[in-house]
Amino acid sequence: MRADAADRADRADAEHETGPAPECGTWPAAAANEPYADGWRAPSAPPPVAPADETPEGAPASSVQRFGAPGAPPRRGGDGSVVLGTLQAGGSASAQPGAPGRDSGLAVAPVAGGASVAEPEDAATQTSVADVAAERPSARALPRVIAVANQKGGVGKTTTAINLGACLADLGYRVLVVDLDPQGNASTGLGINIRDLQTSMYDVVVNEVALDDCIEATSVRNLFVAPACLELAGAEIELVPAFSRELRLRTALTEALEDYDFVFIDCPPSLGLLSVNGLAAASEVLVPIQCEYFALEGLGQLLKHVGLVQKGLNPTLEVSTIVLVMYDARTNLSDQVVREVRDHFGDKVCRQVVPRTVRLSEAPSFGQPIIAFDATSRGAIAYRELAKEVSGGAPQRAR
Repeated sequence: MRADAADRADRADAEHETGPAPECGTWPAAAANEPYADGWRAPSAPPPVAPADETPEGAPASSVQRFGAPGAPPRRGGDGSVVLGTLQAGGSASAQPGAPGRDSGLAVAPVAGGASVAEPEDAATQTSVADVAAERPSARALPRVIAVANQKGGVGKTTTAINLGACLADLGYRVLVVDLDPQGNASTGLGINIRDLQTSMYDVVVNEVALDDCIEATSVRNLFVAPACLELAGAEIELVPAFSRELRLRTALTEALEDYDFVFIDCPPSLGLLSVNGLAAASEVLVPIQCEYFALEGLGQLLKHVGLVQKGLNPTLEVSTIVLVMYDARTNLSDQVVREVRDHFGDKVCRQVVPRTVRLSEAPSFGQPIIAFDATSRGAIAYRELAKEVSGGAPQRAR
């Protein structure tokens, strides 16, 4: 009993000096940051966070930046989609919501590896052909014959041939799309009914008919197409015993080339005689690469094939351009593919990246390129910027 009384007296003296003992689960306010015998401190409160619409006091001017500024990663919302708008101090973004399912009213903004995707257009983000020409003083001489090739199917090869050609035509260049794919997707994507053709690329390649006899106008001014047909699938076999079988397209193009600034040859995904004809007739190769896991699948074989054509048929042929397509801002994988492709191929890779959009997928079913189907969509804006980059600001030829 005497010992208990002594303990109570000691506790009373301690409370008189330091205040009453804290309740279970609380810390004394005065001792929140005081050291303890075992070296531990009480958890301190986190520093205050500035509201999204305010700039922290003393923060440098660079802490408030425009979304899409060089080096800034794409901002994503809760559903993984890119958040469009202005990046505020503290890392928040003021979103600019659009109608569900639409991707209109957008321009380009940088993503990983110096690439570009789409964001709302304003005067600061629009690029002119003159700007591109200033950045690339050595524009390639016209006319240019570009084979669009990739051994892997479904990588946006035909979509790129159609829409890049249409956007160059919209800039005032005369453009011809040569459809060498027996599926005829480039032809139908430009509004041509391949079942009603009198003359097609089959006749040009197999029967040596003049190319001018099969060229069709499209709904886009300055854009023309030499359509394919289903019979072109048999041309691979029919050309086997033919004389100069690898040079049929080159011979046909020689007579028609002066009428066009750009000729895009949509090669089939297989590396057969039709693809060899396309590569032998071209001066350069454009390779679309999708921003997905198997992006580089088949590219090594294509480059080897290009090397063989260089040695035996076309010594001036070169892989001049690589276009990253089907970019999905919701996935880290797309950013990783962009970085790796740029690391491997350097300045051959275009700055502009083409996003994966619903409108780009819908346009071919209406027989229209994206600039005719939905001129304000992200896909249309991306291909317009790509056209300026590919053209290098080269002046149109006088006719």
